[in-house]
Amino acid sequence: MKGTNSINLNDFRLRAKKRLPSIIFDYLEGGAGEEFGLQHNRDVLKQIRFQPRRLRDVSKRDSTTLLFGKCFSAPLLIAPTGLNSVFWPLGDIALARAAARESVPFILSTASNSSIEDVARHSDGDLWFQLYVVHRALAEQMVRRVLAAGYSTLVLTADVAVSGNRERDLRNNFKLPLRYTPALVLDGITHPRWGWGAFRSGMPTMANFAGLDHADAVGQAALMKRQMDASFDWADLVWLRHLWPHRLLVKGITSPADAVQCIACGVDGVILSNHGGRQLDDCLSPIEILSATAAKVSKPILIDSGFRCGSDIVKAIALGASGVLLGRAMLYGLAAAGEAGVSDVIRLLKQEIDLTLAQIGCPSIAQLTPEYLLNP
Repeated sequence: MKGTNSINLNDFRLRAKKRLPSIIFDYLEGGAGEEFGLQHNRDVLKQIRFQPRRLRDVSKRDSTTLLFGKCFSAPLLIAPTGLNSVFWPLGDIALARAAARESVPFILSTASNSSIEDVARHSDGDLWFQLYVVHRALAEQMVRRVLAAGYSTLVLTADVAVSGNRERDLRNNFKLPLRYTPALVLDGITHPRWGWGAFRSGMPTMANFAGLDHADAVGQAALMKRQMDASFDWADLVWLRHLWPHRLLVKGITSPADAVQCIACGVDGVILSNHGGRQLDDCLSPIEILSATAAKVSKPILIDSGFRCGSDIVKAIALGASGVLLGRAMLYGLAAAGEAGVSDVIRLLKQEIDLTLAQIGCPSIAQLTPEYLLNP
């Protein structure tokens, strides 16, 4: 991270805040309601304490991770996030390229500003696709495009039956599609580095919907308003399982019982998530149910929501997770310095993971167990 003057994630966050207009930073940073859920995610992680073990050889440490039969440089993934080009021009491609360079998976959102096909053309990394189901015909079309483009994994997001009450966005009148309002223009003028990039590249669009017929354009409008198919249920998950021939995960799980039922429907793993605190303000933090879920599910369990440093990631792996998805953390890097900033954040997290392993007396990610935590 030479020359960045960023020694922790909050440094990247402050750089992002300085570069972005306030309305855009609020979209990145905000959560549902009064944002108690956002803080709860952090509080729960910080309440978990390490119990280091001594007189163990940690002269060499290994953070590499085997996930679904593939070896990655660390147990982290870039989470699916929408509207990334408001943070940096061609933001989805920048994220995907950084992920490939650093040997971690990248998950593209349905609400991306670069298309499924464009991201695949610009990245040779392990690409996953996150699916929002607006209506079934459109979902089926998306799945077939993802399959043709060579993505390895499909991730169904199950926690957006309706949009969360995001008060910052409501106060800022932040709506999709984003438009040049007088307030945004003024904000852009006072943030010239962002404003020049936005002027050159134009306001982002939902690239996965470009060129669709009128019926599917209705689906695009619903996605922009976060109006998903609220009737999607377990039977529909089975339908999706039959439609998609490769690895399938379900994201947004907050109950061990639901995780068990997902596996019974044939999925290959689950992602415990409260959508980063952006959906239900009073929701539990996913790490609160991680151990209980791991006790009932033999398939890989991934997790997100509230993770900000390498020690957070180590805690999750010790409690039974196979990997951690990071959203805001990666967007801080993207908004601060584009593709290079994302790479810097990934490298910072890897360094923090390595340091934590050394400090707790564990030579390898693969050897982490609850014994390294106090009262897990």
